[in-house]
Amino acid sequence: MRRILIGLIALLVLGAGGWFGFNFYVQHRATAEVEAAFERIRSSGGKASHGKIGFELATRTLTIEDIAIAPGEPPQAQIKIAGIKGTGVRLIDDNNFSADSIDVTGFEVALDQVGAAKLKASYKIPQLTLRDYAGPVHAGNAPTGDSLIELYRYVLDQYASITASSVTAPTLTMTFDASGSAAGSGEVAYSGLAIQNLKRGKIDAMKADRAVFTINIPQPGKQDKLTGDLSNIIVNDFDATAIAAALDPQKSGDDSYHRVYRQIAAGPYVLKSTQGMRMEIDGITFEDIAVQPSKFRPAEIVALMPTDRSVVQTAAQSREMMEKLAGFYEGFRIGRIEIGKTSMGTPQGTARINAVRYREGEFAVEGVDTPSPQGQFKMERFALKSFSAANLMRWAAGLSSHGQPPSPDQMLGLFRVLEGAEIKGVVAPYKTTRQFVTIDTLSLNWGQLVGSIPSKANLVVKMVTPTDPANPAQRPLIMAGVDKLAINLDLGAAWTESSGAFELAPATIDLGNLARAQARFALANVPRGVFTTDPVQAMSDAGKIETGAIELSLRDSGAVDLVVAQFSRMQNVSRDAARSAIVEMIRAQGEKLTASHLDARAAVDALAGFVATSGQTLTIKLTPLGKLPVLQLMDVLNHEPIVALAQFRIEASTGL
Repeated sequence: MRRILIGLIALLVLGAGGWFGFNFYVQHRATAEVEAAFERIRSSGGKASHGKIGFELATRTLTIEDIAIAPGEPPQAQIKIAGIKGTGVRLIDDNNFSADSIDVTGFEVALDQVGAAKLKASYKIPQLTLRDYAGPVHAGNAPTGDSLIELYRYVLDQYASITASSVTAPTLTMTFDASGSAAGSGEVAYSGLAIQNLKRGKIDAMKADRAVFTINIPQPGKQDKLTGDLSNIIVNDFDATAIAAALDPQKSGDDSYHRVYRQIAAGPYVLKSTQGMRMEIDGITFEDIAVQPSKFRPAEIVALMPTDRSVVQTAAQSREMMEKLAGFYEGFRIGRIEIGKTSMGTPQGTARINAVRYREGEFAVEGVDTPSPQGQFKMERFALKSFSAANLMRWAAGLSSHGQPPSPDQMLGLFRVLEGAEIKGVVAPYKTTRQFVTIDTLSLNWGQLVGSIPSKANLVVKMVTPTDPANPAQRPLIMAGVDKLAINLDLGAAWTESSGAFELAPATIDLGNLARAQARFALANVPRGVFTTDPVQAMSDAGKIETGAIELSLRDSGAVDLVVAQFSRMQNVSRDAARSAIVEMIRAQGEKLTASHLDARAAVDALAGFVATSGQTLTIKLTPLGKLPVLQLMDVLNHEPIVALAQFRIEASTGL
């Protein structure tokens, strides 16, 4: 809406510039020049008329009354101006003039049947004042075609040729009616509009004290009505020449970024609907908005828009549109976005968010507190790393394939859109119980993509969840008095292409007051070809992978006692008797294993000792005795586990 306002002001002033192209000191010459400007409009098929023209020599004041213009080419814009008064007008040279002030009263523009939505719109500015104005005597020739892009270029080019110390308008009201489409109809009213230091297309600051709008949205069965109130709208350092560069076909090779806005800020903001929705935002800030002319090409997007909306686009056309839009967004850069405290009414109550932030590719939502049917949901932070709207659209475009489901490779392309996600400080209701799941941290990061598959990843989970009586696997925990599980998981994996080594280290899971387990294993000779969604190629290259060292450790924090207590209840014996029975079972089974693999005795003895005394740490390390292909090991494990163990040197120990 601000761009529309700037464009209207520019058109108005530039039009006035054409009327001031005459001898400022001679009344009849003034009348002749103004009439000549109006005649140019008539000769192009439009209508133009004016009332009294006056010129006061002492103060160099020019007045024109009752102006009415109706261009002959579509879109049909009806322009009316009650009066223009220029004070202190001077001729700078043959092509430019200046004025101490220009006052415009009763400015109205009416548009009828614009675009596919058949939009009707009107703009009204009762009073407009420009101070210390300088600009061309005659505006350049307006484009004769119906290209909206060319019209914007024309306005921006003319806009870049004027200067003014200030432009003010107490009010601006815009009404629109697109009731034939989903846009509906409504009104937007600005108050306290002001521009400071307009110079050759650049503006130091723009502001509006308030913007109030009402929108009637057609809905099946019942019409909805939105009302909004936005205060303290401020724009600092606006450069229209950056937008002009993006619209200029000759700048299509410009890969540099041109800053359009240094800062846009507004708020508070209140939005309400007749259906009960209410949203309040403390403030909104955008910083360092820039465009790259080589990619930010609005004309190309407009050219792809279907002229007949009743015709369904083909899959190829949709993909082309999405790809163009992705490039378009890639050429649009925002340094920082921040949305302040937000509240929104819901059927369950009021939802609140402390902040929504975007900076340097990270998108974050902070301080969520919202009701749900099961209870209150709270989240300290949710973040997406290296988020890119352009990459997201490009990925989505690749999913479209003539109604066929996306391939695995297409789905895995999401890894190229992001580099990680993080959730912190979650307190959420657990099902229909009165208990809560708490998540301290849930973080997943990935990188070193091979095709669409990451070859490096890290997962961290720190959370507490209630045990579920409805889950048979958790009933022993509940019977033992364990009503919560504290989970602490740290899993890291990385592949090194130069050496072909793949290592999972460490993979740690801490089950609170039960046990802490850690695993570390390595693979050797891992080829690049296994990182593929082609199962045939993956299996072919997987045959080259060799098994490396495997190390497992288990720290008992109550798990052994839990197993002993469960066995005691099942066998109806004392806990000491149950523990002894379990130890004897381990040794008996171990005798069968050690008969063919003496190296396994240390592991059997360590496991028996681990059960015999609570609170110990069991450590087992397996080292291949030679080259051992992973697929061969897996096949042997499925059929003869004892033979598989014979391929390793086994080291085992326990300790407190």
